[in-house]
Amino acid sequence: MPVPINLCAPELPLSVSPETSNRVAELAARGGMSEFATPHAAAIRREQDHDLDSPLRRAFVRDAEKIMHMPAYNRMSGKTQVFSFRANDDLCRRGLHMQLVARVARDIGYALGLNLDLIEAIALGHDIGHTPFGHAGERFLNDVYHARTGRWFFHNVQSVRVLDVLYGRNISLQTLDGVICHNGEFEQQRFETSDLASFDEFDRVVSSCWERGNDAIARLRPMTLEGCVVRVSDIIAYVGKDRQDAIRSGLCTEHTFDDGLGGAYNAWALAALISDVIENSIGKDRIQMSPEGFAEMRRAKRENYEKIYGAAEVNGEFSSAVAELFEMLYEHELEALGTGDTSQAIFVHHIDPLGRHLGHYGRTYNWEDDPDQCVCDFISAMTDDYFMATCEALFPQARSLFPRRTYFDGPIRP
Repeated sequence: MPVPINLCAPELPLSVSPETSNRVAELAARGGMSEFATPHAAAIRREQDHDLDSPLRRAFVRDAEKIMHMPAYNRMSGKTQVFSFRANDDLCRRGLHMQLVARVARDIGYALGLNLDLIEAIALGHDIGHTPFGHAGERFLNDVYHARTGRWFFHNVQSVRVLDVLYGRNISLQTLDGVICHNGEFEQQRFETSDLASFDEFDRVVSSCWERGNDAIARLRPMTLEGCVVRVSDIIAYVGKDRQDAIRSGLCTEHTFDDGLGGAYNAWALAALISDVIENSIGKDRIQMSPEGFAEMRRAKRENYEKIYGAAEVNGEFSSAVAELFEMLYEHELEALGTGDTSQAIFVHHIDPLGRHLGHYGRTYNWEDDPDQCVCDFISAMTDDYFMATCEALFPQARSLFPRRTYFDGPIRP
């Protein structure tokens, strides 16, 4: 098979240099851990006497397992990555994206000698607070939430809330920090770690993100190199995969993109961009890309915004109608909380299950303290199908809005 050539970055190598390859092999022979890796014994928890590191279940392994067993994680398979309303099971959903980020980040982390269990925990949790309908849904929910409260809704901050508050599973500070700092919409050529060291500091960071939104989020830096790796891996994982989905959905063709690779850009990016990060980060206390590699990643992402994201369904013809439904649903759920009607879905499907779950750990879901936040918790937790079913049950006009998904245009023939 011929090696693919990226017309926009023809000189970017698809593998690391022989010298770097030897350094990776030498590191693996010595046990595979860099001096810059985060050891399991360094895990910081709110309840430090629980979930202790052990030879059988290392500290960050516990985090990854806790995350995967949360109902919120299971719902990720029902949430849009980019394309909604499509009867095509091959299109990437949010849950697969999280796994792909984990895979990319583990490849980089292995070569750099970092803690792969911490990397996996961050990657598997990084989007767990995401809304239905991808970034469009995030924007719609933020608009109504901000108008009512002056606060900002962002999925990375909500992901921390899901892990740390709504499920109360004593997740480590290092994992939570990596989750809130992951936001792949803010790309950088070079990532250096912060000096964050306590939950008191972290809680102030989280509060600042709710209150200041982008102004605070854009300044976030992970406290670990593992968190830095996940952040750059987020972009690498979706920039090519989203192109494959755009072609599968019929929005684009193999000839749409300037680099000339079409759907093969995903394989090219996995080889070239991962190699670039490893080549420029090995043995260093930071994660970085070459100027050429970073420029190509930014170019490809920008092209995706021009040719894919702005034209996807919820950003396109359905945009204003779906945004209106987010506002109507928000107001309906807020009214349900106000009346205290416990037969409403926000109680039956959200408040009651969370209360039972938290009760196992001696905690409570204090939704009465902030009804607007409770509504955000509920709506952001919805899958696409649950959101549509709820709206169709409550609002007659929604029944004609959402397209009827079918796998067949006509009768099945032998």
